[in-house]
Order: sequence, then structure tokens, then C-alpha cells
Amino acid sequence: MPSDLPRYTLRIPQIYLDKIRYIAEENGRSANKEIELMIKQRIKHYETQNGEITISET
Repeated sequence: MPSDLPRYTLRIPQIYLDKIRYIAEENGRSANKEIELMIKQRIKHYETQNGEITISET
């Protein structure tokens, strides 16, 4: 099934990717889903510290 989610190429050191894959496997997720979860957690932490980020729709 095609996805309507935007694509984003991420360049990171191989060691980080290997560690993310390890964590993802431990949690029963794909590396992509693990990265998505990490991003969500970081955004939540940031917003807790600094207030909600509002993005204007164009």
C-alpha cells in the first residue's frame, strides 16, 4: 500500500544506525518506527520544557 507520508533521507553514522536497529529489535519494531518514536519523544520533551510548537498550515 502506498504511503502518503513524506520521505526524508537521514544521514547518520553507521554505529548510531546499528544501535537503533538493536533497540528496535529489542522492542519488536522496525528501525524506522523506532526512529519515529524517538523523534516523538524528543518533541514531547521539548514542548514540555518550552511550550507547544505551533505550525501554520499553508
